[in-house]
Amino acid sequence: MITDIESLIYQAEAEHLSSKDLGIFKSQILYLEERLQVYEQIRAQEAEIFQHVADQLLHNFPQQSEEKIKRALKHWLLVIRCCAMAMLSNEPLYLEQRILEWLPEQIAAHQMQELEQNLANYLLIRCKKVLGTESFSIIQPYLEQSKTILLTSP
Repeated sequence: MITDIESLIYQAEAEHLSSKDLGIFKSQILYLEERLQVYEQIRAQEAEIFQHVADQLLHNFPQQSEEKIKRALKHWLLVIRCCAMAMLSNEPLYLEQRILEWLPEQIAAHQMQELEQNLANYLLIRCKKVLGTESFSIIQPYLEQSKTILLTSP
């Protein structure tokens, strides 16, 4: 999306945008504004979302060490932040380059797949509740992409 806006700006340096291109530019700006609102909502409610998820993990996994739970929470805190940036820029490659290339090996090395699978499920449920269905639908593809890659890799 950012590159689409950039290309229209460069095009406008040579000549005025056509009505069609101006319409595309306006829709890209509105699209960005909507994503920015979701980003701000995630940022503002991150602590509330993760506290609820942490409470569920502690309750449902009393046998897990506090260290493993903290590690899993840190993983997904990083994931949601990277998902939010990928969503904001509409750039799935950003997500892959930031976490999806190295984090699956970390999860496997520490044998945390089950814990992280449950955490991811709790996180998706909590995000949908806190953000609302419409806002959640904007970030959901990035969270689902992360969940799939992180939890089905080695």
